[in-house]
Amino acid sequence: MKYILGFIIVLGGVFGGFMLHGGNIMVIWQPYEYMIIGGAALGAFLIANPLRVVITVMKSLPQLLKGGAKYSRDDYLDLLALMYKLFTKARKEGLMGIEGDVEEPEESALFQAHPRVLKDHHAVEFITDYMRLIISGSMNPHELDALMDVDLETHHEESERPSHAVNRVADALPGFGIVAAVLGIVNTMGAIGGSIEEIGMSVAAALVGSFLGILLAYGFVGPTAAALESRSQEEAKFLQCIKACILANVQGYSPQVAVEFGRKTMESEMRPGFAELEEHVKAA
Repeated sequence: MKYILGFIIVLGGVFGGFMLHGGNIMVIWQPYEYMIIGGAALGAFLIANPLRVVITVMKSLPQLLKGGAKYSRDDYLDLLALMYKLFTKARKEGLMGIEGDVEEPEESALFQAHPRVLKDHHAVEFITDYMRLIISGSMNPHELDALMDVDLETHHEESERPSHAVNRVADALPGFGIVAAVLGIVNTMGAIGGSIEEIGMSVAAALVGSFLGILLAYGFVGPTAAALESRSQEEAKFLQCIKACILANVQGYSPQVAVEFGRKTMESEMRPGFAELEEHVKAA
């Protein structure tokens, strides 16, 4: 909703101000200018990016339209409750006691009790991969920490590719606007022997091309790239919380203290109080 509201404000501010200043809104409707700029931007986007990045961008746009942060306070509480139960079960039954949960999380009653986490493929994969390593007993905490950092860095680079791809389109749009304007001027020169009104309309159409390129770049596509990057950072923060919990558990801290390590990685607006977290995980 916030995403759509922002678009409405941009359009209202720009075109509303233009009309109040005495402008004729129909002059802005130049479909061929839209076609030139939109077609060039889309074609360049397809040329520059692998198919998987294009698909990821297309899948991400509907999520932006829904608005809101990717992870809520309840998502983090659900995660910490899951980690607490997982560590508690491992402490009571031994590491082999959670092997079934880790190998088949979709079939695990423990994971099924926390659907907010279970629906997040990356989070589940991150948890299960490193719990398998812990069960195997082949890595010490320092090695595990280093491996997690490499994993997170790789994941973060991959998750930021869509935002970088969209940002490159935003950078190119003013140039495509100039292309459309130049083509409009070419048409104007071809009609130089016509009436003043005809020449004026041709010049206006050419200027609309530059206007659209700049407006789309800074009013729509650039902010969209920033929104995609923000969602990528939110996902990285969620995985950092998991990492902190797992490392604390491997280092021998109790389940309650281990999830407290995870709580400390959370941003202040998401972070529950110590007593609230303790009450939540014990209730779970």
